Amino acid sequence: MHASVGLLLPVLLLTLPCAPGLPFYNGFYYSPGGRDLGSDHRESLFNGVKLVVETPEETLFTHWGANVTLPCRYHYEPALASPRPVRIKWWKLSENGAPEQDVLVTIGQRRRSFGDYEGRVHLRQDQEREASLELRDLRPEDSGRYRCEVIDGLEDESGVVELELRGVVFPYQPRQGRYQLNFHEAQQACEEQGAVVASFEQLFRAWEEGLDWCNAGWLQDGSVQYPITLPREPCGGLGLAPGMRSYGLRHRRLHRYDVFCFTAALKGQVYYLEHPEKLTLAEAREACREDGAHIAKVGQLFAAWKFRGLDRCDAGWLADGSARYPVAHSRPNCGPPEPGVRSFGFPDPQSRHGVYCHRQR
Repeated sequence: MHASVGLLLPVLLLTLPCAPGLPFYNGFYYSPGGRDLGSDHRESLFNGVKLVVETPEETLFTHWGANVTLPCRYHYEPALASPRPVRIKWWKLSENGAPEQDVLVTIGQRRRSFGDYEGRVHLRQDQEREASLELRDLRPEDSGRYRCEVIDGLEDESGVVELELRGVVFPYQPRQGRYQLNFHEAQQACEEQGAVVASFEQLFRAWEEGLDWCNAGWLQDGSVQYPITLPREPCGGLGLAPGMRSYGLRHRRLHRYDVFCFTAALKGQVYYLEHPEKLTLAEAREACREDGAHIAKVGQLFAAWKFRGLDRCDAGWLADGSARYPVAHSRPNCGPPEPGVRSFGFPDPQSRHGVYCHRQR
């Protein structure tokens, strides 16, 4: 007897008719009667009124150091006869193993920002029911997906805004040579070059644009990968299609590789210093200082090549002690046929070269 009842119960539940005229949310029907929210808020939270949050579907593109507004608006369907108090929360979604980050929370006139966003974010409410986020002085690590959540009592809705800083990915290895960096040292190496460790998405986009590199490097999520556009035997074999080669997640302290860095569009100017003679590394640093600048970092040179079209066939010192030169337009006697930043490695600091300087505007 009990067994047959147990078998019939799911069938009965499945055949129950929908209750006509009742709003349906998350698998529950709600009575239009509702509860009393006080003299100013008599409407029920679940009286058939739907909260809608609107954010743009397209990715927002900007650059390092800029100010940007992440649009977010909300409304009710049908419209309310009287306003309701809401709580608005912005946070950055987790990507590649990184934790979620609280950005801004507001309740009425009370507002709080968090961490590195403190002092750089502001809730823009120029129009009714606007909840847009203003983010100032953008940094490379600000790229990512941000969620705008509007909370109305027990009901909440949200939308996502994707922000991308235009930038360039470049492989990096230190003076000590190939595969010398654990994950934490890789983070520091990128930071010293005016960059951050690239995400998988950033490296994948660089591969789509033609990046081909046979040395494996750390990515932001702790994985080790490298991009191949021209399959060859030393780089995974001839039998594999072009694409991303992956070593998977590696031990962040014990394993050692190169790193892929990402730097966003340049702030300031990078230039080749016209000097009457070639310079040692120490002389190059001093020459840039005398010109009201600093010796350029690797990331700054890549950004100048990528976004400013810096084109020079003369090798010059950089801040890490390497010598490189940027080629935007390939020509004879100027390296390989493809545009790119050419490297002479890390010459003896007493050898003589030109120098690339960086001046803030």
